[in-house]
Amino acid sequence: MSDLSPTQRFNRISECGLCIGCGVCQSIAGESRIQMKVTELGSQRPVVLRDLDHEVVDLIYDVCPGTRVEGLPTNLHDENTVHDPVWGEYQNIVMAYASNPEVRFKASTGGVLSALALYLIAEKKVDFILHARASTKYPSFGEAHISENVDDVMQGAGSRYGPTASLIDVHSALDRNQPFAYIGKPCDIATLRNLARHDERVDRLVKYWLAPVCGGFSPPPATQRFLNSISVSWEQLKFMRYRGHGCPGPVHVETHDGRKIEKNYIDLWGEDETQWSLPFRCKVCPDGIGEAADVAASDNWPGGGPEREGQEKDPGTNAVIARTAAGARLMSEAEQSGYLTIESTIGIEEMNLYQPHQVNKKYSVWSRHKGLREAGQLAPETSRLRIAELASSMDDEFNRYQTEGTKKRVMDGKTREPTPSAPQKI
Repeated sequence: MSDLSPTQRFNRISECGLCIGCGVCQSIAGESRIQMKVTELGSQRPVVLRDLDHEVVDLIYDVCPGTRVEGLPTNLHDENTVHDPVWGEYQNIVMAYASNPEVRFKASTGGVLSALALYLIAEKKVDFILHARASTKYPSFGEAHISENVDDVMQGAGSRYGPTASLIDVHSALDRNQPFAYIGKPCDIATLRNLARHDERVDRLVKYWLAPVCGGFSPPPATQRFLNSISVSWEQLKFMRYRGHGCPGPVHVETHDGRKIEKNYIDLWGEDETQWSLPFRCKVCPDGIGEAADVAASDNWPGGGPEREGQEKDPGTNAVIARTAAGARLMSEAEQSGYLTIESTIGIEEMNLYQPHQVNKKYSVWSRHKGLREAGQLAPETSRLRIAELASSMDDEFNRYQTEGTKKRVMDGKTREPTPSAPQKI
């Protein structure tokens, strides 16, 4: 590695398939040196415009979720913290949904994260929410958005399964010197926690850290295949809603020539996990369950996915993990203020039932990282996620299968990406 220039070191993150497209590197280096662009693969990747120095690349390596992911900071544990080897630290787990029927209907599942954001803004607990909404430039993408009122918050309701650089301008958000809440994928939450070690403003200004439990997102080639199946090209695409308006609700597509097409959510992803198309980084993700968040909201379908029939009859309910005292307090206050309805308390057994793929990945990921390193590739450094301990509880054949399978992916070129370069038309 010492023979590589700073720019080569930086590009290696993307080349090894570990960039998730969060955009924090642009915010760290400044857009005169790094800009997130849509590259030839159709995803957003950081393109180096001016040579980098080792100091800024060292900082990026310490913050980037492709190179470092850590669990809940130990200073956020307290006497009420419960520990589970798979699910990490938490204070309680409940079934809940947005009390407002419109919020519940529009949101991805039960609308819990939207309801919490609405409560925080309406009750002036924070000055703004930094989160994602549908991109105004690329209809299948998401984009970073700052919401200062309830109408803005609702623009971000519903999952974005396309590339979303939600931290592309996080330093500008911090420069406002105002208290805010952040809603992002678990990898984005981990990135912000990493940044907090280098910028004291993060812990001072980010009052609430909220995340969905995440199974990954759809890479643009997979989204294009879905659009091809309904005879829609990128150029024709005007609007895309991945889910919402029910639980999970239909995939809704609109074109510039006025067509409106709805397909079953399962038509986008496939009937089961074996058919999911995911970025490689998602396949080696050590934390899809939001371990570093205050609150993580999950789908609650037994077996991990919805039934094809009857989705329109499901109003949506989240399984919600409050991991910190701040998260538990937020849930309680939002319920008391009428923004949230908490149905019941549940436990780890239910989470295992609702999210079996998260459980499987937690046991597998250490061996997958081992395979990356043995193949000479980068792998994320991890802490407080217990992945080595979980792997050690599995038999040698299981771990060997995960390691050798990952090595084969590397050798077959399935993990690598070209060096990010000038944007291409998608």
